[in-house]
Amino acid sequence: MVKSWTDRSFYVIVYSLVALAIVVTLYPFIYVVSISMSSVEAIDNKLVTFLPVNLNFDGYKMVLGYSELWKSYYNTIWYTVVGTVFNLVATCLAAYPLSRKAFFLRRKLNFYIAFTMYFSGGLIPIYMVITELGLYNTRWAMILPVLVSTFNVMILRSAFEAIPNEIFESANMDGAKDFTLLFRIAIPLTKPTLAVLTLYYAVAHWNDFFNALLYLGKSELQPLQIFLRRVLIMASPEIMQKMGGETAAKALAVSTLQVRYVSIVVSILPIITIYPFIQKYFVRGITLGAVKG
Repeated sequence: MVKSWTDRSFYVIVYSLVALAIVVTLYPFIYVVSISMSSVEAIDNKLVTFLPVNLNFDGYKMVLGYSELWKSYYNTIWYTVVGTVFNLVATCLAAYPLSRKAFFLRRKLNFYIAFTMYFSGGLIPIYMVITELGLYNTRWAMILPVLVSTFNVMILRSAFEAIPNEIFESANMDGAKDFTLLFRIAIPLTKPTLAVLTLYYAVAHWNDFFNALLYLGKSELQPLQIFLRRVLIMASPEIMQKMGGETAAKALAVSTLQVRYVSIVVSILPIITIYPFIQKYFVRGITLGAVKG
């Protein structure tokens, strides 16, 4: 089939916009990686524009040899793994009963859950609750306050509602109870949606720094994002001195800009590694959990 000139023009415009979006998205990341791998002279002379110039990994040796980075890394991994598991369990337990028409509190609870999307108690009351519960300066302060996302509950609720009711009725006639229906039927049939929610929760925990600023005063409990904040925003000289080791010459041999960009690359590597394995579930998972009109 021969396409008209209007169709060809349309495809040219679409492909051009897609290519532009790819360039705008990828170039900053490639530039950060290139700076992190270039020599100090090339960085100081602003010779790096796209690819690394005079490959040099002193910045990585310096950052990866800093012990506090690994403490922050461990804390972030702990918050991400444990927090995501708790998030998924709580979201499933909240979404399943809200998807069952036989649940007598279904309409009222759906209203109250939706209400929290628009109104909250505010920062100070939440901080007071956390401190009164004894969660301040504990790991659970990074998990319990963000245990359930209302938006994710609604996505998973809609995914459960999309399952034909005849499946639940048949299993119920065979003696299956609610927990059996949830863990043996509902969850296996909504794996794509759960995969998407897993990524949502994991990325949120990995990038969370505001709750750490509020509730974690102990440096040994602070996540990687607080370390990045000190390096990128505050440009803490104490970090540069500690990274440099015994001699200040080693710290001066590595550009401060390079240290910042190396820290960025090191912090995003796990998410970049995991994302390709979950990306295939995105379209199917969001569509399965979509709110139908």
